[in-house]
Amino acid sequence: MRTKSKKSNKINVVTLGCSKNVYDSEVLMGQLKANDKNVVHEDENEDGNIVVINTCGFIGDAKEESINTILHYVNKKELGEVDKVYVSGCLSERYKPDLEKEIPNVDEFFGTHDLPNLLKVLDADYKHELIGERLTTTPTHYAYLKIAEGCDRPCSFCAIPLMRGKHVSTSIENLVIEATKLAKKGIKELILIAQDLTYYGLDIYKKRALADLLKELVKIDGIEWIRLHYAFPTGFPLDVLEVIHNEPKVCNYLDIPLQHINDDILKSMRRGTSHEKTTNLIAKFRKSVPNMAIRTTLIVGYPGETEANFQELKNWVQEMRFERLGAFAYSHEENTTAADLEDDVPEDVKQQRVNEIMELQSQVSFELNHEKVDKIFKVLIDRKDGNQFVGRTEFDSPDVDNEVLIDATKHYVQVGKFANIKITSATEFDLYGEPVG
Repeated sequence: MRTKSKKSNKINVVTLGCSKNVYDSEVLMGQLKANDKNVVHEDENEDGNIVVINTCGFIGDAKEESINTILHYVNKKELGEVDKVYVSGCLSERYKPDLEKEIPNVDEFFGTHDLPNLLKVLDADYKHELIGERLTTTPTHYAYLKIAEGCDRPCSFCAIPLMRGKHVSTSIENLVIEATKLAKKGIKELILIAQDLTYYGLDIYKKRALADLLKELVKIDGIEWIRLHYAFPTGFPLDVLEVIHNEPKVCNYLDIPLQHINDDILKSMRRGTSHEKTTNLIAKFRKSVPNMAIRTTLIVGYPGETEANFQELKNWVQEMRFERLGAFAYSHEENTTAADLEDDVPEDVKQQRVNEIMELQSQVSFELNHEKVDKIFKVLIDRKDGNQFVGRTEFDSPDVDNEVLIDATKHYVQVGKFANIKITSATEFDLYGEPVG
């Protein structure tokens, strides 16, 4: 028999998916705190009697994780361990009618633009004046800065515009206010995120304004690293390269998902580019910022991808020698253009192709990492794990890239601070070092 929870009104926010969702949860929590609400983030030990699940609906695995998490908390509700379960985010935006039908015990579903309504059911008012006020959930020395929402690109495989809507840039003025507040809290690294950094500013300034934004952000005292995530190759603003090269605070790092290289596949994907244009763009990056670390992601097993198409991709990966690379098996997404194509590459072939790309990349990464041995790098120390301090160079983003490991039984470095580290050895995806100076 269900009994009502005896817990006070504590709101537990659970975040699934990408850094954009992390940011949205932080904004929600900031609003709740401003309304004097008791709010926690992913508190497993004391769930709170109200749960808000911020879901992801990007690909099959992410959707499955979101559904399982919803069912987990609905079960806790049935057992009387929580009183209310609310669901927000991308999965809820995209499949709300289906979810309401299939999981009726959720109290209410909200989309990606429903923050005021979500706050209302949580007995809180949406405070427009809270520019930049967030309860950050990342470590105290880095934070995400979302510079735009939504996407205008027509990529055939991607459902993000269905879930996030059209591209909307946040003004430079408001982003500087937000970043300044983060710096005053001790944030040293800003990770700029959007569905598409390349498009930033076109809607409000009628020009690509990412370089202008960077020039303002580097002026903020306390911010030492600014990192760029999720640029789009078509129409990339080349003036950004000059800023990366000239501004020490802007990391020599760029995350630019390229997805494929074969012309037929790129055309079907509706990427607006070609093998030749993409290769020339990477050459411009390398020439303008010679020591830039480029992170990219690739999709294998896209409809119609032949063995010859895949071999072209493999050869190109070998040629480009990306510092960071991830590969994903194509996932058929409802209501996208590609969903009308036959998903004709078998799942085992998709996975084999993922494995081949990642095996190739591990060798590239191994060789590039070994070039760093005996060199000294500025490293931001993220945490202490057991007998090791764990940090990152400017060429590495948290959670997805290489780490620098320092033996804590022999050396001491301060978490949240920078240290000069001499690299003593390397593996495919980790560097080992010791502090100097």
